[in-house]
Amino acid sequence: MTLTLYGHPLSSFTHKVLVAMYELGLDFDFRLVDLGQPEERALMGRLSPMGKMPALRDDQAALSVAETSVIIEYLDRGHVLIPQGAAGREVRIWDRIFDMHVQGAMQPIVDARLFMDKAAEPGVTAHSRAALDRAYADIERQLTPHESERPAGEGWIAGRFSLADCAALPALFYAGILHPFADHPHLSAYFERLIARPSAARVLDEAKPWLHMFPFHDLVPARFR
Repeated sequence: MTLTLYGHPLSSFTHKVLVAMYELGLDFDFRLVDLGQPEERALMGRLSPMGKMPALRDDQAALSVAETSVIIEYLDRGHVLIPQGAAGREVRIWDRIFDMHVQGAMQPIVDARLFMDKAAEPGVTAHSRAALDRAYADIERQLTPHESERPAGEGWIAGRFSLADCAALPALFYAGILHPFADHPHLSAYFERLIARPSAARVLDEAKPWLHMFPFHDLVPARFR
């Protein structure tokens, strides 16, 4: 097998790459990494500059690739998920929004629960919820055809299904558990389309045996357990 993806079934950024690989129909091995083990951390340190998952190893090319968007661009030789030209620029913008402003706002809530003093958690959570509210409002506007500069296309965030939607699935899955977006109807409908997509449904199904490790497992909707 020439391609090996190193990651974890609970890792949101691993989910992003898995959705893309399933969309592209790629043949690959999945190598589960336990960052709680020193030798596994050392392995990821050799594969990725920051030692973070996921990372891709292409044995045929003798190459390791890190960072989710770069991994997907490396794999997307036919421009299936990242179109060229102006459409590709829009896809990259929304990819960054989901990674930085949805995932990036959600993660401090988890980190506060796992690593911070209990007294810090309410303040961190309030700040993150406010940031998520801003991101949700922007996504809602993008998905509302009469308010958007561009029609909603096929119902995906930037027209056809793309890198941006691969990023959206794990970002909205975990953020929606911690700060629901039910009062945003277009965003809510978009999320339902996402989780019904076969590639995304497969990723979420593979995550089920591991969700008990999520520190807010009690908030995970029953349909995902």
